[in-house]
Amino acid sequence: MSQKTWGGRFEAGTDQRVEEFTESISFDRRLYPYDIKASQAHAAMLAEIGLLTAEEAHQLHQALDAIGDEIRNGQFAFSTAQEDIHTHIEQALIQRLGDLGRKLHTGRSRNDQVVTDLKLWLRDAAAEIDRRLRDVQRAFLSAARRYHDLILPGYTHLQRAQPVLASHYFLAYIEKFQRDRERIQTARRRADALPLGTAALAGTSIPVNRDRVRVLLGFESLARNSLDASSDRDFVLDYVYALTVIAIHLSGWAEEWVIWSTTEFGFLDLPDAFCTGSSIMPQKKNPDVLELTRGRTGRAVGALTQLLVVLKALPLAYNRDLQEDKLALFAAHDSVAASLSLAAPIVEGAQFRREAIESRLEDGFLDATTLMEAMVLHGLPMRSAHEAVGKLVRLCEQRRCRLRDLPPEEFDRLAPGFSAKVYSVLGVKNALAAFRSSGSTAPEEVDRQLNFWEQRLNI
Repeated sequence: MSQKTWGGRFEAGTDQRVEEFTESISFDRRLYPYDIKASQAHAAMLAEIGLLTAEEAHQLHQALDAIGDEIRNGQFAFSTAQEDIHTHIEQALIQRLGDLGRKLHTGRSRNDQVVTDLKLWLRDAAAEIDRRLRDVQRAFLSAARRYHDLILPGYTHLQRAQPVLASHYFLAYIEKFQRDRERIQTARRRADALPLGTAALAGTSIPVNRDRVRVLLGFESLARNSLDASSDRDFVLDYVYALTVIAIHLSGWAEEWVIWSTTEFGFLDLPDAFCTGSSIMPQKKNPDVLELTRGRTGRAVGALTQLLVVLKALPLAYNRDLQEDKLALFAAHDSVAASLSLAAPIVEGAQFRREAIESRLEDGFLDATTLMEAMVLHGLPMRSAHEAVGKLVRLCEQRRCRLRDLPPEEFDRLAPGFSAKVYSVLGVKNALAAFRSSGSTAPEEVDRQLNFWEQRLNI
């Protein structure tokens, strides 16, 4: 039991099956740099309040650096008997420094230690996700410039609805990813209150200087309530929720591009480097990366659900259930980070098929809504204009023609004198040019938005 940080209370050793069931070193070892950083700050503080000498704090700092180097270089031995990364590092210190190593845990508990490490990790993880989101935004903005004049059919219910500029389409995703960045930044702020020094649940009688540790670790504030500090995982929920929304946005984009790359749509060619082939059908070019991006959304959704269930009905303060938070957190982060890392080069390498898109652009009555609005501006009530255009569309379907192919008398029958101006809004290009509202696909409005995002993304 000498290897256990809590062994003094027990006479019998731990059942091997229990050690295997309760260990977390298989997944929390990735917290080692943060455990070392927090331990060094804690040691510095203990020296400042007189519980360590300056030389002792220096020895601890050097030994912790050496342990970190061993872990980073794969020279450190891990064992389920020592449960977690915190115990591994503490035992390694004791092996190197003896009683000095045993002093480091003064004024703290594994409860506040682990949540501190987790917050430190999450701050870096959030910065990584933010960088990857910015890269994806920049890729979409580059595509918006590259296909600035390309007109696409816009869809609702996956049915052709109205024309939109391709640049307007790309800008829509830039907006989504900006909201994702804001959610990530909010989750990061939630993790900016230092829990270290609140100990197991009630605080400590050791006169620790928590604010000094806060400064050393770069936290914005101190966790105010010791009961809450060690059991709080709201910041993990916030972060995984933000990751889940990112995954959902990526999934929607992936779904569109899987569909658009089919022969039936023929809108775009995906880059070869991000597709695979078939083992039996030599002609196949499968969008596997996009399909897996779509499929792996389940990992983030599952992680969020797992966390919600783990936290449900937990009494204050710390409970061992909270060990499960890291499995969900790391799974969601890793999956979303990987998907984001591939999204940017896919967008950069994809080629839209202008001829294929333009050859069918007039199909689907994309100008019908603009025609209705022109009738409204001509003086018809909106509902009357809506019904009138619906009848014209049905007439075109019967005649197998487009709205602009109808003779003037068909329009004058609905609104006398309307034919004189109607053809200026019919056809996809005219319909697109008719847009006026802020935030619309009007070319000048899209240009304004492109300029805005170029400045915001420093391009």
